[in-house]
Amino acid sequence: MPDQTPHSTGAPQPPPHHPFADLPLPHPAPPARRLRVVVADDNPVVRAGLTALLSGRPDIEVVAEAADGRQAYEAAHRHRPDVVLLDVRMPGVDGISALPYLVQIAPVMMLTYSRESEIVHEALRRGAGGYLVHGEFMADQLVDAVRDIREGRAHFTPTAAGALLAQLRQDRAPAPPLPEGLGQSSSATAYGISTSGQSYMQPQQPAPPAPFEVSQAPSPPTSPEMLSQMQPHVGQSSSEWTSGRPAAPDRSRFQLSTREAEIMDLIASGMNNQQIAATCFISEKTVKNHINRIFAKLHSTSRSEAAAKWIGTAPGSHRGRG
Repeated sequence: MPDQTPHSTGAPQPPPHHPFADLPLPHPAPPARRLRVVVADDNPVVRAGLTALLSGRPDIEVVAEAADGRQAYEAAHRHRPDVVLLDVRMPGVDGISALPYLVQIAPVMMLTYSRESEIVHEALRRGAGGYLVHGEFMADQLVDAVRDIREGRAHFTPTAAGALLAQLRQDRAPAPPLPEGLGQSSSATAYGISTSGQSYMQPQQPAPPAPFEVSQAPSPPTSPEMLSQMQPHVGQSSSEWTSGRPAAPDRSRFQLSTREAEIMDLIASGMNNQQIAATCFISEKTVKNHINRIFAKLHSTSRSEAAAKWIGTAPGSHRGRG
């Protein structure tokens, strides 16, 4: 009986017919658009640090930097970013003055050393979508906040959140009615909760006078030239307030440089060298060098002693020159 097994000829066999060969190939998904950010801060070191930090993320692009409110508005108007990071105290047009103009272009996150409650309130009133105070967040938290603010999710560091909570507690405006059955005293007394005891909450004191005059948010400008005519409303630091408060210590007698004063503020807030280095975008060795010069100028041998002199709790802190 002859062999029926086919002999191999050595030629490659054609591939089987693909059942979907007649269908068009799918188009490749377009690359995800990166989040575009404008960074506005008058300190070039802070701007450079923020730009390096954010640009290191694959989904974020810093499209422009600005040194004051006018430059921030021009950059936002030109680049149409997704988010603007905005400092408060800047020369020329400050952040609070530029804020109502910027929020009409993109969501704005305040990113600043200014922690005064009056400034927090006014920034939120003028449209800020969040408020971060330097020294109160880590790098990843900042990146998350930048991503979230584009989606309308607000972020606040502890100081800003505390100011917002205090404002809510001080608000005397009548609250809207609650849904039926909530907030009624009868439901509390039925379970033995009495209001006869002394409340742990102290009566709210009147809010101190604002450090700057609050004006109505101006109407949108029609050109950058109109923005340049705006006058700054944030004119002095918290250390210079005297109205309604005890006089601040005379820090000018210490003759600290701007950077040294910045670092001394962070020391007084309780930050260690590593935290200060991260906040100021400098090395820990540079921080130590600054602290050595600060201690020499304040005639101090420890952080606690220097902080006491700086914030005015040490004897003689409020004396003038001489």
